[in-house]
Amino acid sequence: MPRLILASSSPRRSYLLDQAGLTFNVIPSSFDENSVSLSTPETYVKALAEAKAADVSKAYPESWVIGADTIVVIDGSILGKPDSKEQARAMLKSLSDKTHQVYTGYCICCRAKERNFSDTVKTDVLFKNLADNEIEWYINTSEPFDKAGAYAIQGLGTFIVKSIKGSYTNVVGLPVCEVIEFLIQEGIAGLKV
Repeated sequence: MPRLILASSSPRRSYLLDQAGLTFNVIPSSFDENSVSLSTPETYVKALAEAKAADVSKAYPESWVIGADTIVVIDGSILGKPDSKEQARAMLKSLSDKTHQVYTGYCICCRAKERNFSDTVKTDVLFKNLADNEIEWYINTSEPFDKAGAYAIQGLGTFIVKSIKGSYTNVVGLPVCEVIEFLIQEGIAGLKV
């Protein structure tokens, strides 16, 4: 029985937890994200994270499960993952030379212990003024696809981020400081020595 489970197939979240020295298993949730109604960004990502953690926790009630979801918000609109070059281009143009918010909801639960903690972390991200040729070059790298807001701060997209205010790892996909704080507070094993 795994002690700690990441209920996400995101390689970025796995990388962050691994870099933080945690031992964990990856068991992605099969929860249907479309079944959660849109509300405020904070409430929406938190509800998704809770649902993903609960989904995996049913099968592994003795394990601690981490669920997470990340969204990008600009001028009150939620930007998901682009389905096409056109969508990626439109998203990047809407973010150019503006500050947007990245919200990550996370949930850590253990069904057997009847313990469930969830929260949302917000980071402000300012993009540089993007020239059309920069947007086209970036879209053609294929990196924008499978990323909320059509960019990866930890990848090639680092060149478009002028500044951030808040947690960097939150923008990558998981607020590591807050997650580790909770795991230490609960005395959860799995930290590599």
